[in-house]
Amino acid sequence: MPGTDRAFWILVGPFFAGLAVFSVLPILWSAYLSFTEARGSLTPVRFVGVDNYLRFLTDQAFIQSLVTFGVFAVFIVPVTMACSLGLALLLHELPAAQALLRSVFFIPLACSYVVASLIWKLGLFSGLPSGVANTALSAVGLEPISTWLAQSPYWWVVLVTVRLWLQVGFYMLLFLAGLQRIPKTMYEAAAIDGLSAGPRRFFSMTWPQLRPTVAAVLLLLLVAAFQAFDEFINLLPKNPDTRPPLVYLYQVALGGDRDFGLGSAGSLILTAIMVVVALGQNYFFGFAAAEDRTKRRSRRARRTGTPS
Repeated sequence: MPGTDRAFWILVGPFFAGLAVFSVLPILWSAYLSFTEARGSLTPVRFVGVDNYLRFLTDQAFIQSLVTFGVFAVFIVPVTMACSLGLALLLHELPAAQALLRSVFFIPLACSYVVASLIWKLGLFSGLPSGVANTALSAVGLEPISTWLAQSPYWWVVLVTVRLWLQVGFYMLLFLAGLQRIPKTMYEAAAIDGLSAGPRRFFSMTWPQLRPTVAAVLLLLLVAAFQAFDEFINLLPKNPDTRPPLVYLYQVALGGDRDFGLGSAGSLILTAIMVVVALGQNYFFGFAAAEDRTKRRSRRARRTGTPS
């Protein structure tokens, strides 16, 4: 109907216009800049083809930033998943005060990464004997550590704990929603069959039902690890050994040279890496990865005449 179409574009048109102006056009312009030389200005000087891409792919600093991301992801992804799932299981079994505890664990998400990083740097892991971390170490008879932000692996403790505190509540809610979707009749039938609560029931019943939630949480955690910026730039701004890809891109594009062409090429390379990682994660741990592999094996068996 004409009136319905007009109302639709009146309501949705401003959103599409904002999306085109502030998202689509900058992405297209960045893709164009990646093939040009543009230093200190968004106006390209000359066309350089794929030189920016080749420079970035052979840049040892960029490769080191990917290594930093790998180390950070190895720590933060499994720890966040385990803590958030554990909290969700505990809250799910509580008979009362679930809403209160959900709010308590979710509140840190309202704090910005910048503020949390300053709290971690100046209060918890300041390196002073009166700092919270050193006070806790002294309470158990260990020596205080003065190099939390200057020596590995201590800086990883600071980086991982600040992000863990900020994001564990969000993923706990996702797992809690997944647990609440599991029919209680399944557990009642399992109890009648003699499968009581415990690790066996969790791995045989709860974990398979949580597979879509686990896949979504894993994907979100990997993307969030790629986007790590605020805690690194505020806690360790000048340490090249703790510089993830996004911080390195920021320093290339907005640092001394302000090389927007090289920075644009790096951003597209990083985007491609993220897409490949996401597709690989979805293939091996995705929403229906096991079912898809079973179907592929069945089709292959029918074609070849061998048992599946």
